[in-house]
Formats: sequence, structure tokens, C-alpha cells
Amino acid sequence: MVLRAAAVDQPTNLHIGRELGCSNLTVGKWRRRYLELGLPGLQDARRSGRPRVIAAPTRVHVISVASTLPQDHDRTVTRWTLDEIVATVLDSLHPDAISRSSIWRILQDVDLKPHKSEYWLNRHDEDFDAKAHNICQLYATALDAYQHGRLVICCDEKTGMQILERTAPTKPAQAGRRERREHEYIRHGTRVLINSLAVATGQLAWSIGTTRTATDFVTHLQQAYQRLPHMERYDWVMDNLNTPWSLEVCRLVARWCALPFEPHKLKKGPQRRAFLCEPSHRHVFHFTPKHGSWLNQAELFFGVLHRRFLARGSFRSAQDFERRLERFLRDYNTRHAHPYRWTYTGEPLVRDTPFSHTRRQQRQGRACFSPRPQRFERLLYAPRPYRKQVA
Repeated sequence: MVLRAAAVDQPTNLHIGRELGCSNLTVGKWRRRYLELGLPGLQDARRSGRPRVIAAPTRVHVISVASTLPQDHDRTVTRWTLDEIVATVLDSLHPDAISRSSIWRILQDVDLKPHKSEYWLNRHDEDFDAKAHNICQLYATALDAYQHGRLVICCDEKTGMQILERTAPTKPAQAGRRERREHEYIRHGTRVLINSLAVATGQLAWSIGTTRTATDFVTHLQQAYQRLPHMERYDWVMDNLNTPWSLEVCRLVARWCALPFEPHKLKKGPQRRAFLCEPSHRHVFHFTPKHGSWLNQAELFFGVLHRRFLARGSFRSAQDFERRLERFLRDYNTRHAHPYRWTYTGEPLVRDTPFSHTRRQQRQGRACFSPRPQRFERLLYAPRPYRKQVA
């Protein structure tokens, strides 16, 4: 500001403020301080209130200790506690240099909580964004492709569905009392559900069994091909298990596409995946990236299955479980099947506001976290009407 004020064109405070992104009052303040005190006037003035008792290097040391792992300071614990941080800091400083409450306030001011942790996963697939974008494009154009004779199918497996029988009948809800379920149960084994979901219609094709081998998967693909609408081309969205790209699946796809089957060229996994992903085939497989199984829309139906059928079910036997599951799936196809609204576009997910800031705002009352939209939102952004796609 001072250098700009000394320019030849002699700009006003308003012009300087516009160029430097501040107000003219701020420019006038620093020009007056330079005129009265010279270069020392550009330094920070004395602050009002009691001066800081804890020096800046001590604060930095506390933050640096809390920002490292306990093993880095030869501590036997694997997670920080306030007592451990205090002991570590006081080992390197004078015992009277800082108090326990002061260390807590320093960590609270910078929102540093070393006693908490969350899981984090490294990205192991370098082409994650490209693969995710490719699958999301299939979802975005699924309805238009369906009208032009191309069907997008999401196929996935739900393994280990436990068949549990409660030792006492469930008591239904009453006025002022929730539904009550018996805690103890009898386990009658597990079952595997292999499910194929038509993205454009929401219709399902399923297979229920006890295993999920390559033979079971091939049998399911044959059943799904017969149950789902017949189209000119098919796009299958699969996960990264070994069963979707087994040699038996390659043999089935070769027969579907009327191609010569050459097992000696499909001995390794990358060769089989390349054969199944060939875009010139009538049946094209699209594999989700590693740790990206959530991109498969069949996972959305598995959530519905858990909430509506598995979570509170009590089944007398494995046969009873299969019979009731078949009935539930048929009823879903008849009454509830619809295309899911897919909002993820394949772009990297970035959150502008950290979760710690939102929690602090919620605790201190600086933000409204009501799940109900505001009145202007209800008026200007009405919900989309539900349109059930007819197969």
C-alpha cells in the first residue's frame, strides 16, 4: 500500500483498495501510520489485554508432538491421550513451563484431536477416475441405450446371508412401545444371492444357492440372459472377483457372441479380462476399479434387501428362507422395481468443509442442520416427480 501510494500517478485510497482487494479505510490507516512512525509503524502494534504467558515455540512444540505418532517419541502406547501428550511435552520442557489445561486449550484452538482416528484407504488403481467415469456414463445413457436396443446390467453377489430363527416370536409394536425381538437365535446356515439388475428398468434376475463358484456364476448369467429383456447388445457391470472373469465365463461369452473359443490364449487373468472387455463383442463386460464396488448399482438393491427382508427376519429353516426370499424378489419386480437415480458423475469427490468444522458449527450453533428443507427451497426446488419406467 505504501509503495503504491508513492507512485507517480498518485492514486487515491479508493484506487489502491480496489487494486489490492481491501477497503479505502484500511489503506488510509496504514498510510497514516507510515507517515507518523515510518517503517516501525508497519509492524504490529501492541495488542490489548494480557500478554501471552506461553511462548510461541512452546505452542508449536505441543502441536508438533500431537501431530506425530506415539512410537515416534518412544512411547509404549499406540494412541495419544491427553496425559501421554502432557508427559511427552514435559519430558522435553521444564515441568513448570506449561500446564495440562493449557495443552488442552492449545489443541482445542487448532481443532487437533489425536485421540480420534478414522479409516483411510490408499488408491491402488491408477485408472480409477477413468474407469469410474466410464461406468457412470453407462448409467447416464442407460435409458436412451435401452430404447435403441442396448441393455446395461449390473451383476453382483451377496454372500453369507445368515438364516436366523429367533427362539421366541417377535412382539409387534404397541402404543408407547417399540417392536421387540428376541436376542437369542438358532442359525440354519447361510445362502448366496447372485443378482443382476437392469439399470434402465430396475428389473431383477437372481439365483439362490449355497456357493458362488465359477459354475454357479455361469449358471446365473444364463438365467439372467433368459429372464431379462432380449436386446441387440449387452453391457455387464461386474466387480473384481475372480468368478466374473473365469475361463467358464469366457467360454459362455464366446458362444453368445458366436466367436471361436481358444483356451490357450486365455490362460491368464489379464487376457481373459481383455477378451471380456472387447467393445466389438455383443456382450461387453465393464469391471469396477479396485475398491470401487460401490459403483455397482446392484449394491443399492442389496441395501434394500437388508432393510426390508434380512434385518428383522426370522426363518424356521433354509427352505423357508429360500421360499420367502423368492417371494420377496418376485414382489419387488412386480411392485417396486424402478431405475435408480444415479447422481455420481465419476469426478473426484472433494469436500469443501471438513467434518470437524461442521461438528464444531453444530455444537456452537453457527449452522442449521435440519434435514427438512427450508421454505424457499421447497418453493424453488420442488422434488422430482416419480416416473416409473415401463419395460
